Amino acid sequence: MRTTMSWQAEGPAATLRRTPLKRRDLRPDDLAVRVDYCGVCHTDLHAVNAREEGQPLVPGHEFTGVVTERGAGVTDFVVGDAVAVGNIVDSCGTCAMCRAGQENFCHAFPTLTYGGVDRHDGTTTQGGYSREYVVRSRFAHPLPPGLDPAAAAPLLCAGVTVWEPLHALGVGPGSRVAVAGLGGLGHLAVKIAVALGAETSVISRSPDKADDAHRLGAHDVIVSTDADRMAAARDRFDVVIDTIAAPHDLGPYLRLVAMDGTLSHLGHLGSVTVETTDLLIGRKSLSSAGSGGRPATAAMLAFCAEHDITADIELLPSARVNEALDRLRRNDVRYRFVLDMSDLD
Repeated sequence: MRTTMSWQAEGPAATLRRTPLKRRDLRPDDLAVRVDYCGVCHTDLHAVNAREEGQPLVPGHEFTGVVTERGAGVTDFVVGDAVAVGNIVDSCGTCAMCRAGQENFCHAFPTLTYGGVDRHDGTTTQGGYSREYVVRSRFAHPLPPGLDPAAAAPLLCAGVTVWEPLHALGVGPGSRVAVAGLGGLGHLAVKIAVALGAETSVISRSPDKADDAHRLGAHDVIVSTDADRMAAARDRFDVVIDTIAAPHDLGPYLRLVAMDGTLSHLGHLGSVTVETTDLLIGRKSLSSAGSGGRPATAAMLAFCAEHDITADIELLPSARVNEALDRLRRNDVRYRFVLDMSDLD
């Protein structure tokens, strides 16, 4: 076993404390990665709050770093390579979804970066709020040159989460896209949609977001509390990417979707109620997406490198992790916290 330092919660809503963490010895197809930068996701906050007493948790599932050691069977990475790791670190590799390159939908359930079950020894995985991570090499991605490693870290979760529906729904030049919610997911959805060539609008409750939306490349901003603007935008968009994290009525957003268009619901992972007529009138579709498989993640990273897309971040030393989680709880971030893990040395 190997020992590294981490930020660990011991119970529900616990303060994360600097704690030694055991990592497995390398298997033949493993990489040891020095974690340099790790994004802070809403999922991390939910996981800390939901943890049961006596169950240690190291969050973190979007990180970049450098290969420090490789297993005997690894040939596609060498020591010193810059890599990026997302929220899936293994899958069965044999089911229909894995064969299709959608390991995120693995029928045997993918192994999550933290809170997952190791397929070999049954241990619980612990995440990237640590100085080292040991990962199966096929779930590490080369970090393209030119991408800032700190600002690129959130691409491995938020970035691929919005890339999947934009790509799957064929967004490109001539497409009309609206992004509902301008947060960690939403701001990357705007950047990627614009780079794909779409006419891109932002839907927000707050008119104060207008300047930021335009800075990110949006062509228009619709304030969702303005009934006249919402009515004028009816049937306007081919794709609406809904990144709103709180429970909400989907009806007003479905009514913005054009005939044969799609509302992709990404932000809130709870139950929803939909009026059938909101789908029926215009043959509209409701879809969702979550994370991405290995091919989609690689394609997203290549696209972001080509178009110089990274997250807008606030970089904090990892010792301020509890401050980051508290501010995230209060929605006090534009648009993603990233932890600098070097202070764990």
